[in-house]
Amino acid sequence: MRFVKTFAVAALLAPCVLLTACLKEPPSSTATSVASHAAGKQNDTVSPQQIAAYRKAAEQGDATAQYNLGVAYENGKGVAQDDKQAISWFHKAAEQGLAQAQDTLGQIYYGAQGVAQNDVQAVFWYRKAAEQGFVEAQFHLGMMYYFGGQGVVENPAQAVFWLRKAAEQGYAQAQNNLGMMYYMGQDAPQDTKQAVFWLRKAAAQGDSNAQGALDSMQNH
Repeated sequence: MRFVKTFAVAALLAPCVLLTACLKEPPSSTATSVASHAAGKQNDTVSPQQIAAYRKAAEQGDATAQYNLGVAYENGKGVAQDDKQAISWFHKAAEQGLAQAQDTLGQIYYGAQGVAQNDVQAVFWYRKAAEQGFVEAQFHLGMMYYFGGQGVVENPAQAVFWLRKAAEQGYAQAQNNLGMMYYMGQDAPQDTKQAVFWLRKAAAQGDSNAQGALDSMQNH
């Protein structure tokens, strides 16, 4: 395991419940690789005509087409699977400012998917996307700051800042983590009202960890 920091929970909850939503270990296979983060893309059928259209637009500099072509190469949809081609097109889109491509690159570098593992590059691309308001990147960047030593120095204030940004956009994992940080007073001031507020937000979206935390809080 790369991550060792956990909430000190005493008897409240098992540690795995508290931060299940934190940054994950790199996947053990490419079945859930980078393009799986583009909602639904990995399950779509891509026709030769679509690939031709993506490629034509991508070669003319269209960032969305570059990203879509990267997704196709990553998942082997309409083209032979090719991580190098996928990453090349993701880079082109990211360098033009496409936030989804930037976040995807962050995940690629964090998870060492077709590239050498590089937390500095992961943080670089997460930040680019997060600053544009891309919610997944805000969550990822917040958790990088929470753990520290992974491309950034541990910084509780920055962790809370970015998790709150994602939580305010309705990202349930960020709401859960932020709520637990407030509850435990770890990396955030202890504030039961804030904890319950954010945990309820997450639970209302079906987050079982948040619901479990609320249930346990009521029983103690």
